[in-house]
Amino acid sequence: MKKLSYIILCGVLTFGCEIDEQINPNAPAVENIAEGATETDLNNLVTGVLARMRNSYSIYATATGTITRELYLFDADPRNTTDLIGTEGSLDNDSFYTTANWINRYRTIKNCNILLESLPAAAESVSAAEKNGYSGFAKTMIAHQFLILWGAYFDSGIRLDVEDPDNFGPLVTNEGQVLQFVRDLLDEANTELNGAEFSMVFTSGFAGFDTPSTFAQFNRALAARAALYAGDNASALTHLNDSFFDISGDLSIGPKMIFSTTGGDLLNDLFKTPGQNGNQIFASDTWVSEAQAGDLRVQNKVTQRAAPFTKSGIMVNYETNLYTTSTSPIDIIRNEELMLIYAEANIGTNNTEALAGINAVRSAAGLPDLVGTVTVQDVLVERRYSLWGEAHRMVDLRRTGNLTETYITLDPVTTTDEDGNVIPATQEIFNQFPVPLDEVGN
Repeated sequence: MKKLSYIILCGVLTFGCEIDEQINPNAPAVENIAEGATETDLNNLVTGVLARMRNSYSIYATATGTITRELYLFDADPRNTTDLIGTEGSLDNDSFYTTANWINRYRTIKNCNILLESLPAAAESVSAAEKNGYSGFAKTMIAHQFLILWGAYFDSGIRLDVEDPDNFGPLVTNEGQVLQFVRDLLDEANTELNGAEFSMVFTSGFAGFDTPSTFAQFNRALAARAALYAGDNASALTHLNDSFFDISGDLSIGPKMIFSTTGGDLLNDLFKTPGQNGNQIFASDTWVSEAQAGDLRVQNKVTQRAAPFTKSGIMVNYETNLYTTSTSPIDIIRNEELMLIYAEANIGTNNTEALAGINAVRSAAGLPDLVGTVTVQDVLVERRYSLWGEAHRMVDLRRTGNLTETYITLDPVTTTDEDGNVIPATQEIFNQFPVPLDEVGN
């Protein structure tokens, strides 16, 4: 994937973005993009968005996964275990697990905003329909990034108004306001995609979602996710009807982030070489032991080690096999999740369809059908195993009021007291990350 080298991306959001004055014979400066952007300029911005959105996603996935005890990252940094399971007290607002996700989500949003700002004065060769295509793309991707930010920071607050780098809006802590903002943005994008034209080139991860109509299906899938998060089940079902949801279809269908070994590109950092100790993702033993016998999702996602492994007082037996190579793609959203959204959104109104959704997923996992009345807890179990390691669990438990020790089985963790005795460690369950230090008071 080509790197967007002629834009100097912003650092921590508070500091905004500074564009170096330079002449680049191979690529236009941002000032030129803002006044007469060509199709090539706009396509380079699209490439930059798709490249940047991958940065630090692995940190978000492992950090939230550790908070909910579905997985642990054992590497050289002990904060991945001690901090995130609460043995060291509160989360640090100046550590990588707090700042990296914030920075890279807002950098992606900044690239999208540059794309949007360039459209009114774009070259005459860029048609109105093409401008709608670029705008629909950018707004969809901004909404996706804000969903991740809300998932991580929740009522710590995130900034929604970031178009002007010299005058950012306030931190918004109201969940309803954030989700409505995201839903409105997705609706705006969907309207623009209707009748738009695409002249942009997508990565192979968007194969099948690279026309205005098919990209709109991706947009509606995100809208269904956002509606479910907002508790609007009726709208979630409506959006599913306009998405790529297929209750009889391939569970893996959906747009993906891709990776490559090309110089300057990124590898999938959630892939870990089997058998290594120093940099490995482990499933919680309870994630395995509490699974229903014969669940193929467990067999396909983790591998048992030859012997237990311990770090920071945590003992584990199963390492990740979720991604098989360093260039395996990562799903942005896929049909399997949409089936579970369908099941959850039908609870209380149409149990037959709720069963259809949940049993489509269970059947693929080699499990017998559920019978009786479907509950939210039933769906949470399936989401726990279908979406393991994909940064869903913290949001799912929090939005359903289950992010507590009542619903999370804490793995035994030990520490050593001042006399050298091994004793159980006190743990804490967090429900969000703090706003980064550089954002506090701004």
